[in-house]
Amino acid sequence: MNKSVFLWSIVIALGGFLFGFDTAVISGAEQSIQKYWQLNNVQHGLTVSIALMGTVIGALLGAIPSDKFGRRTTLFLIAALYLVSSLGTAFSYNWYVFLFFRLIGGFGVGASSVAAPIYISEISPAEKRGKLVGLFQFNVVFGIVISYLSNYLITESGQHSWRLMLGVQAIPSALFLFLLRFVPESPRWLIAKKGKVEEARKIFQTINPATADKIVSEILQTEKEEKVLSPNESLFAKRYRTPVSLAILFAVFNQVSGINAIIYYSPRIFEMTGISTGSSLLSTVGLGLINFTFTLLAMNFIDKIGRRTLMLIGSFGLIFTLGMVSYSFYAAHFNGWTVPLYLFVYIAFFAFSQGAVIWVFISEIFPNQVRAKGQTLGSSTHWIMATIIAFSFPYLADKAGGGNTFLFFCIMMCLQFIFVWRVMPETKGKSLEQIEHTLVLH
Repeated sequence: MNKSVFLWSIVIALGGFLFGFDTAVISGAEQSIQKYWQLNNVQHGLTVSIALMGTVIGALLGAIPSDKFGRRTTLFLIAALYLVSSLGTAFSYNWYVFLFFRLIGGFGVGASSVAAPIYISEISPAEKRGKLVGLFQFNVVFGIVISYLSNYLITESGQHSWRLMLGVQAIPSALFLFLLRFVPESPRWLIAKKGKVEEARKIFQTINPATADKIVSEILQTEKEEKVLSPNESLFAKRYRTPVSLAILFAVFNQVSGINAIIYYSPRIFEMTGISTGSSLLSTVGLGLINFTFTLLAMNFIDKIGRRTLMLIGSFGLIFTLGMVSYSFYAAHFNGWTVPLYLFVYIAFFAFSQGAVIWVFISEIFPNQVRAKGQTLGSSTHWIMATIIAFSFPYLADKAGGGNTFLFFCIMMCLQFIFVWRVMPETKGKSLEQIEHTLVLH
C-alpha cells in the first residue's frame, strides 16, 4: 500500500478518534457536573444528551461544507470545533455556556461521520478501501476505550477533575488540526466540484502513478454521463433510488440491532439479571475491549472476504445471541453471568460485521456528485435512530420487559439477514466508478 495514502488515512481517522472520545468522555464526568451545578433530572438529562442532539444536526448539515468548500476544509472546521468544545467545556463556569460548548462538540462528531469516511473512500485504492475507511470506525472504538482509561486516571486528581477529563481532548484536537495541513484535498472532489483535473491527476499520481491516468479518465467519463442523465444532482432523483434505499436501510438496521441500548445501558441490563453494581461496571469495560478487538480483526478481513460476507456472518451471530438473551429474560434463567456472556459474544459479532462495515459501505455506494449528500443521509439516519433507541430503551425495558425488548431486536436482525442475503450488493475490490455503474448507471 502507498505510504502517503496510509498516512493520509491515519490523519483523517483521527477525526474518528475524537468522535469516539467526545461521545464517551461525558460518562466519567456527568455525576460531578450534576453536583457542581445542582442540576435536576431534566437538566442533567439535557446535559448528557445535548451533544447527541448536536451530532444529529452536524450529520444533517455535513454535506453542505463538504460539497461547497471541500472535504479537507470541512475537516479543518471539524478539528476546530473539537478544540473549541474541549477547552470551552473545561473552563465553563456557567451551565448554559457549558451546554453550548457540548453542542458544538456534537456538531463536530456528526460532521466528521460525513466528511472523514468519504474523504478516505475517495483517495483509497479499490483493493484497500475497506481497510482504510475501516480505520475511521477502529479509531471511534479506540477513542471510546481511551476516554474510559483517561477518566479512570484523572478521576482522583481533585474536586474538579471533570474539567480535566473534558479538557484533555484539546491535545488530540490540536494535533488533528496541525496534521491536516499535510493532507491534500480529495482528488475526486476537485474534479467533480471544481473541474481541477490536472491538480487531481497529480494527487492520483502520488497515490499510484500506474493507475492515475486510468482513474482520471474513468471519473471524467462518469461525470459526463452523470451530467447528461441527472444535471440537477438531486439526491432523491429516481436514478439514485438504489443507493438511497441501501443507505437508509443499512443505517436503520445498524441501530435496531440494539447496539446503542447495550453500549449506553449495559450496567442497567446486567443489574436487571441480579449482578452487583461493581460487577456490572467491570462488565462494561469488558464490552469495550471486545468491541475494540473485533473491530481490529474485521479490518483485516473486510477487503479479503467482502462487506456482504461479514454482514451475513454477523447477522447469524446477532440473531442467535439476541435470541438467547431474550430467552434468558423470559425464563428468568440468568445463572450468574449468562446474559453478560451472550452480550460479550453479541458485541464481538457486531464489531466484526455492522460496526466495521457501515461507514465503509455508505461511503462507497453514491456517485461523486452526490456522495457527501448520500453520506449525510446515511449518517443522519444512523444518528436519529441512535437517539430514538437511546431514549426509548429504559421505557421499553421497564414496560415491556427484557424478554420482549430483546426479542424485538432479534426479529429486526432476522429482517436484516434477509436484506443482506437478497438485496445488499458486494462492493469489495471495485472502484467507486465501477460501483456507480452497477448501482446508478446500469
